[in-house]
Order: sequence, then structure tokens, then C-alpha cells
Amino acid sequence: MPTAIELETLEAVQNYYGKVLQTNKDLKTSACCSVESLPSSYQPIISKIHPEVKEKFYGCGSPFPPALEGRTVLDLGCGSGRDAYLLSGLVGEDGSVVGIDMTDEQLNVANSYLDYHKNQFGYKKSNVTFKKGYIEDLKSSGIEDNSIDLVVSNCVTNLSPNKKLVFSEIFRVLKPGGELYFSDVFADRRIPEELSKDPVLLGECLGGALYTEDFRRLLLQLGINDFRVVSQSKLNLEHPEIEKKIGNVNFYSITFRAFKIPLEDRCEDFGQVAYYKGTIEGFPHSFILDDHHILYTDKPMLVCSNTADMLSQTQYKEHFRIIGDKSKHLGLFDCGPSPVASVSSGDNVSGACC
Repeated sequence: MPTAIELETLEAVQNYYGKVLQTNKDLKTSACCSVESLPSSYQPIISKIHPEVKEKFYGCGSPFPPALEGRTVLDLGCGSGRDAYLLSGLVGEDGSVVGIDMTDEQLNVANSYLDYHKNQFGYKKSNVTFKKGYIEDLKSSGIEDNSIDLVVSNCVTNLSPNKKLVFSEIFRVLKPGGELYFSDVFADRRIPEELSKDPVLLGECLGGALYTEDFRRLLLQLGINDFRVVSQSKLNLEHPEIEKKIGNVNFYSITFRAFKIPLEDRCEDFGQVAYYKGTIEGFPHSFILDDHHILYTDKPMLVCSNTADMLSQTQYKEHFRIIGDKSKHLGLFDCGPSPVASVSSGDNVSGACC
């Protein structure tokens, strides 16, 4: 259970999302608004989601990796259920989605449309379950060890007063080879303590935004040596009073992915080559692993051992062919950094040397 101090923060968040905000039009800034366009292939599913669910959606990204058919997905901070219902359509009737949220008003909306969406998707029974709980304590919500294929979250982890517990729980519940794929607001420096407690800044996904380097350190402490940036964009707050209050802090909406597999803390070269087979539905020509690894169908790509393992030891393994093993080490893999340096310098960020 959260501590008394943490409960104060959680109660402020509950109040903001349960009572202050009635729809996403009530947001003061663009931070909790989706700045990343959904793929056009998702539009038929989005069109089936109830309007009330969509108007109470607060998200900053598009945390939906490919190859979701039949998978078990956990949506942290599911709110009114927009992403959970979108995932319901993506995993299909043989898959399942669990949504966790702590705000009654949001869960009431999500639960009231279970039958509606079951009928919209033509399922015999709903494949979505919503649970009230804290994302820092998934065990109390009945989420077992090694039980989840994919954990997603959309602009929620910044709201948590104990982010280390959140990510520790995520990697507890993920199956070996499972994936974390999430979007959130991050900052290019640490937020001053007095601003991190401001209820409006907190509710607008700014006060609790993690400094990108602290996020890297947090994952390292949990044994996650390599994670990848999928996409990112700088946020324009568009609110003079809040911009004045927050000062020179820059905010970014970033989508990350990380896998529950053993990886090295640097990109090592073993002369391995990856081929994408073009077999993932909806992605016949290319597969995007991260912001600088685009694998084109049937075209060989030299990869580091971490990238090779991400493609061959996860749910994507049937869609890739890896040539070579780790019997002969050739030193560090010279894959270079992302096109621009780092969020902390106002630009891009990378989870490892790649």
C-alpha cells in the first residue's frame, strides 16, 4: 500500500481526473493530449469505441506495438477505457485485456460500456476486465508473477509518487520475453520539489514527469540494461501561466519499449545479421524496432547482440531470421547514437548505445 505522503499525491490525482476534469477539453495544456497520430489501420476500431469513452481519454502517445493477436495485455491507468477497448479489438477474441485504475469516476465509465464494445466487435463475451487498484501494487489487484505478455500505459506513470515501485511491478508481472511499451511525459531536468506537488501541474502530467536520465538509472537498478525510444516529440504547453510557473523545463512525449530478457548494458558486436520476413499483419514491407532500427523485408541488417535478442527471444521471433551467434566477440557494436544527442540537451534520447 502507498505511504501516507504518497496517498496525498494519489488523492490529488484522483480529484483532478475524477472531479476537476469532465472531458479532455478541460485540460489546461497539451501535455495529456495525444500528440502522436494513430495508424490509419486502427481507425475502424476507434470508430467503434463509444464517444463518452473517447471524450474522457487523456493520453500523450500511441503505445500499441504490432503483432497483438491473442496476447494478454495489461493497461496501467486505463481511465475510461479508450486504450483498453482499442487493444480489445487488436488482440482479438482469443486475447485479453486487463485495465487498472484508481479513479472511480473513470472506471464507472469504462465498466458501463463492456457489453457495448463486446457487441461492436462481435465477440461472444467481453475480453476486457477493469479493476480498481494502484499501479504501484498490482499484486493487490490479483496480477500474478509472469502472467502478462504486454504492459502498456499512456501518460500515467508520471502521475505516480513511487515510480520505482511501478516499474518493479511491471517487470514482476511480465512473462519472460514479455514487453513493456508505453508513452509518457518526460522532462529534460529534475522538477523542483515545490512544483512537483502543485496539483494542477501534477494533474496536467508535468509536475511528476521523470527526468530522462533518472528514468535510465531507475531501469538500470531493476536490471533493465537496454531499452529503446520508439518515438518522441517536444511538447508545447500553450498556457502562459503554466509556462511561467514551470520555467525553463522542457517536456517531451516519449514512447519507450523494453523487454523482459537478459541484455548487456552496451551494444556488443558478434557479427550478427537480422532479416525481417515481412510476416507481421499490417507491416508487409518493414518493421520499426525503435527510432533508428527500421528493418526492411528481406534486407539484411547488421545488429548488435541486444537487438538480435530483442528480435529472437520475444513474441517477434517467428517474424525474424537471425544469422550468427555469440561464439565470437568483435568488440563494441558501432551503431552510433540517435540522430541528435539527448533530451537532456533538448533533443533526442537513447536507452543504450544504439
